[in-house]
Amino acid sequence: MKTWLLGLALACWAHVSLAQNLSQRFAVQGDQFVLDGKPFVIRSGEMHYPRIPREAWRDRLAKLRAMGLNTVTTYVFWNVHEAQPGVFDFTGDRDLASFLRIAQEEGLWVILRPGPYVCAEWEFGGLPSWLLKERSMKVRSSDPRFVEAAKRYILRVGEETRDLMVDKGGPILMVQVENEYGSFGTDRAYMRAMGDVFAQAFDGLRYTTDSVWGRYNVQRELSFGSLPELPMSINFGQTKDPSKPFAELTRFRPGTPKMAGEYWVGWFDTVGADHAQKDPEEATAGLAWMLNRGISFSLYMFHGGTNFGFMNGANWDQGQYKPDSTSYDYDAPLDEAGRPTAKYWLLRQLLQKYLQPGESLPPVPSYKAIQSIPEFHFLETAPLTQLLENPTRSADVQSMEDLGQDYGFLLYRHRPEAAAKGRLELRDLHDFALISQGSRTLGTLDRRLKRQSLNVQIDAGEPLDILVENMGRINFSTELMGERKGITESVMFNGEKLQNWEQFPLPLKDLSRLRFGSEKGSGPAFYRAQFDLDEPYDTYLDLSGFGKGVVFVNGRNLGRYWHIGPQQSLYCPASWLKAGKNEVIVFDLFDHTASPEPSMKGLSDPSYKKTLAPVSAEN
Repeated sequence: MKTWLLGLALACWAHVSLAQNLSQRFAVQGDQFVLDGKPFVIRSGEMHYPRIPREAWRDRLAKLRAMGLNTVTTYVFWNVHEAQPGVFDFTGDRDLASFLRIAQEEGLWVILRPGPYVCAEWEFGGLPSWLLKERSMKVRSSDPRFVEAAKRYILRVGEETRDLMVDKGGPILMVQVENEYGSFGTDRAYMRAMGDVFAQAFDGLRYTTDSVWGRYNVQRELSFGSLPELPMSINFGQTKDPSKPFAELTRFRPGTPKMAGEYWVGWFDTVGADHAQKDPEEATAGLAWMLNRGISFSLYMFHGGTNFGFMNGANWDQGQYKPDSTSYDYDAPLDEAGRPTAKYWLLRQLLQKYLQPGESLPPVPSYKAIQSIPEFHFLETAPLTQLLENPTRSADVQSMEDLGQDYGFLLYRHRPEAAAKGRLELRDLHDFALISQGSRTLGTLDRRLKRQSLNVQIDAGEPLDILVENMGRINFSTELMGERKGITESVMFNGEKLQNWEQFPLPLKDLSRLRFGSEKGSGPAFYRAQFDLDEPYDTYLDLSGFGKGVVFVNGRNLGRYWHIGPQQSLYCPASWLKAGKNEVIVFDLFDHTASPEPSMKGLSDPSYKKTLAPVSAEN
């Protein structure tokens, strides 16, 4: 008995000793971060696990470490984990804890950014669309309904990561409270509420961050976006001399650790604009400036990845709606497919000079070349009408949120009593509409171009259909507070409101009801093809033969495309393909009946093209 007790005591002692050895204390002392009592400079790069197939997480993290970084920063997207109120999902590509454990296994620390708002050029800035169902609710405010919903989510993220905090032997050094709130609002009660929720959810160091780039009153924004008891970081674009941003931080909070929470070494692509590219020499010079002064930083982005499915966001710039592309390549050091770029090698060469004693760079992991796929043809089609069933009927048009729909398309159908000619106006259209009657396309309307009306000839006897696409909710500025989708006010014809509507939600989450055939239809349709592979590998699917729509590969939504550019291909990861036959389904809004069968091929590199002039025709 005594032997057994002695063994148990030794086992307990060994367990406690191991826990003590694993535990790492991270804190602020004066104007610097310290880890285990020693000064620590955070050399971080940002990547977001939902933008990367799970099978590639370890590869991307290993390459981050091999470039000379010691920390990975990641957002946590609320709308990814709580798509319906109170229903959480942290499995598969959403498995946050597994991503963080892999980071630790690869020798990396972690900075966690759970929001609840994240921006990130992500749909609705990471907020779930169901928050908009209550029209009076004010997001990112001390509205009790929003605070309660955000609290439920933040506490759940805390549960998922509790054992991964640095003081418990995990990799998480810091957790960010909210995100750039100073550029959004002035509700101090809201920031106080978030501070209290985060203190309840997360042990250890918490911090805030705000942008100091291109603002009119930086000090005011730093004031409203920060909490007095927490350290803070600043966000700004690449520059050879970052002295001005840090002078703003010192002016507001002297004696605090200096950190660039986001150092933007690239930029994102906007639909209908040119492909964004930044000077790698300038990015490297600015980083050298910080390293020479022992300033912590996080490169935004180290690896951007992809806005798979319908998860791209949109910006609001001087009154103009600007949706973001499916690709989130971001001109980052690691490209969308995980390949090191010239920027990667430049930064690696720089970072190697600033390693700590005893620290060395691991070799850069090898990577498989991206393969091309020979051209294959789409010989089968299915009309969109096959998915129209169980409409909601109402006198006035309703938004997606009114109907409980999050993403995709919504078809509005009106049955005119008589033929008429005049001006059709979609008041507050969000975001793109294809108007048709029977097989006749009447035109398109586009929120980007502030086009919400057109002249039409309506015939009697056939329904008037308005197919509206949600092209991504705004992720930045106060404009996001009312960012509902569909036709959000009314439909007018010659100044009179059209009433009596059937509304068909089309989230495109289930295509199993489609029945494909060889006969071509008119209008929006699905096109199906197959191709064979000896083994799966990454590729870029060439969309130059299509107009505007969405691509599904083996049942998974790759994302959107539009011929107006700049993106002309979609990244398809190897893990979404398989040896043998692979199925591709394309939903295209525009008519292909007058052209040969559309085709596609796989490219070894992404395809971009110069922006076309804005058009409203359905070509």
